[in-house]
Amino acid sequence: MSITEQQFFAYVRENPINVQLLEELSALQLPQCMLTAGCLVQTVWNLKSGNDAQFGIKDYDVFYFDDRDLSWEAEDMVIRRARELLGELSEKVEIKNQARVHLWYSEKFGKPYPFLKNVEDGIDRYLTLCTRIGIRIEDRGLYAPDKLDDMWHGILRMNPLNPQPDLFRWKCDEYLARWPWISIITL
Repeated sequence: MSITEQQFFAYVRENPINVQLLEELSALQLPQCMLTAGCLVQTVWNLKSGNDAQFGIKDYDVFYFDDRDLSWEAEDMVIRRARELLGELSEKVEIKNQARVHLWYSEKFGKPYPFLKNVEDGIDRYLTLCTRIGIRIEDRGLYAPDKLDDMWHGILRMNPLNPQPDLFRWKCDEYLARWPWISIITL
């Protein structure tokens, strides 16, 4: 059995924080804005496991792409606007301008990072294939280049676009501690 797009959205909406972000983030009018990754996938895993929808979700990732100003100050302004909009919830939200990730990634992770052309490029570089999922704020469209099967079945595969075995294993161990039924497939 797999999951349909409609069922996926129903699961995602069981997490009130996801609902609030999908409803309120449009006020920021961020280009190519998406709610993405763990807050979506982990909500589904939580509900499949009989947990509360918010169990173990450390943060809620929001990506946007604005290449008009690549300064930290411009991104920080967006973060501050989000804090005003979201209040206390903003403490759990990580907003990142994907147009500027290449400027800081190598210093933080010790590996070069390509210049991205859109938000989807950033999602495409997640460590695990099954987390490469996003919901566009503007039209609630789903971006899932690997479909939803591996996510639904809890199958973790390293992303060949971002092969980092140590970080991948760390991420997998972190997931397994919360959802012991998921599995890792190494190539």
